[in-house]
Parts: sequence; structure tokens; C-alpha cells
Amino acid sequence: MKKIIIGVMGPGHQATATDINNAYQLGKLIAQQGWVLLSGGRNVGVMDAASRGAKSVGGLTVGILPHNSLEGVSEAIDIPILTDMGQARNNINVLSSDVVIACGMGLGTASEVALALKNDKPVIILTEDPETIHFFMTLSRDKVLSATTPETAIELVREILRNSA
Repeated sequence: MKKIIIGVMGPGHQATATDINNAYQLGKLIAQQGWVLLSGGRNVGVMDAASRGAKSVGGLTVGILPHNSLEGVSEAIDIPILTDMGQARNNINVLSSDVVIACGMGLGTASEVALALKNDKPVIILTEDPETIHFFMTLSRDKVLSATTPETAIELVREILRNSA
């Protein structure tokens, strides 16, 4: 039976302390649900924090890496997938996820959200920035949900999964 894969996308080096804390909590909560956490796999920012959170409670983590080597991979990644595709790997991130959670925002994250919406994937934006939420909701009101806490984001994932079953 296919496992549920939740993609957590967010800034790397530009991640804020709030982004890092939210991502860590998201990772823990995702793993506690028995879901697989998928991220960009690197050892920086949201992707590292979410993976560390999942690993702290025994979760399974997958990292879709932009390079052809393990250089810069998070120590919290169980299954590293080398793509040698650079930013094009963002499409793999979203297509492999059942639900995408954008934790914070940056250019790479914005591209992942846009790719998810183009591919009819549900997206939860975890931020307190009303401009970010408004922008993506104008693009796809029926596929974008917003949350201000990791707990709310997980409740929204549960609702999405219930409605898609």
C-alpha cells in the first residue's frame, strides 16, 4: 500500500528562525502521523529542520537533491535521491508529494508552489505574511490553504486526505 508523502518546501539559507522552528515541528508532526516527509534534502534551512524534526520521532525522510553527489545532504535524510537537475528537481519534489506544505517563502519555494498548482496538487502555505497568502490564493483559490501554525497545517493535511479518499 502506498505511503502518504508530505512535501515540506521552504527557504534554504534565507530561512528565518520562525521558518526553522515551524519546519522542525512540521517534521515531527508529519512523522507522528506515520507519513513520509519529503524535502529538498539539503543540510540548510527548512529542508534540514523538517527532516531533523521527523527523525527526532523516528520518521522516514526522503531528500530530492539537486546535485549528483551527497555533498551537502542533511544528516537527517534516510533516502537521498540524486538528480543532477539543479532547480528542475523542484518538479520531482511536488509531483512525488501527496500534499505540499510551503513553510516560509523564497524564490525556490515560490516555484515549487507554482509547479504544485500547475499539477493540481493541494498546497498549504504556512506563514503569517498576508501578501504571500493573497498572491497564491489569487492563482488558485481551490488548491491553496493557509495556516499560521504547524498544528493547523497538519489538520488541513488530514482534511485534504479525507476529502481525496
